[in-house]
Amino acid sequence: MTLERFFAENRKVAIAFSGGADSAYLLYFAVRSGSDVSAYFVRTAFQPQFEFNDAVKLASQLNARLRIIDLDVLSPSITSNPPDRCYHCKAMIMNAIRNAAREDGYHVVADGTNASDDFSERPGMKALDEYAIRSPLRECGISKEDVRKKSLEAGLFTWDKPAYACLATRIPAGEEITKKKLEVTEQAEDFLHSLGFCDFRIRLSEKKARIQIKSEQFSLMLENRKKVVDALGGLYEAVLLDLEARND
Repeated sequence: MTLERFFAENRKVAIAFSGGADSAYLLYFAVRSGSDVSAYFVRTAFQPQFEFNDAVKLASQLNARLRIIDLDVLSPSITSNPPDRCYHCKAMIMNAIRNAAREDGYHVVADGTNASDDFSERPGMKALDEYAIRSPLRECGISKEDVRKKSLEAGLFTWDKPAYACLATRIPAGEEITKKKLEVTEQAEDFLHSLGFCDFRIRLSEKKARIQIKSEQFSLMLENRKKVVDALGGLYEAVLLDLEARND
């Protein structure tokens, strides 16, 4: 199977679009193939504003149709933050996209899961099977590395965009997820972005901020230590730097 063949066989496709590198490349290829394609972005309390901005920007650059679905995911099965929270959230999102796509006349829904994604480490992925979501990149053996290379060649600004896990992942399993905690996390991470940090996480740990960054950015953190403490000190009881550098 190749992407060319996938879109030759499926001329009318709805794409679950997050604004990340994988779904961005899939949308680009679908548009380039001449398929009747529409992108669906589900806006929830778990997505930061920059993800929405990136999705709108890319869809505009590709002249692709984009439908925005506002969805309240803060239901008890999710806010209680059980180990399978990701599954419940993914199921809600995929159900919303499938229903919206059917309203618009699309009966094939695809997402950006690639051949490098490990289903055993992503419990939410089983929702793809339950809602009959196709994953063309995975089906065609296209890896994350392939996506980045092809996206760069295509001139997509998402080619080197770091993988992003939703804001809910910053809250420990079993601890209640609240809108306030999500807003604080987004505010704190936006501040680090403004200082030049990328591909990092700020984990909530007993009302403390535990910052995880790549090893090459430790020096940047030291240079900005006071700024970070001053800014985040008003949001958390303490600000901690995790000395085990992010490598995922």
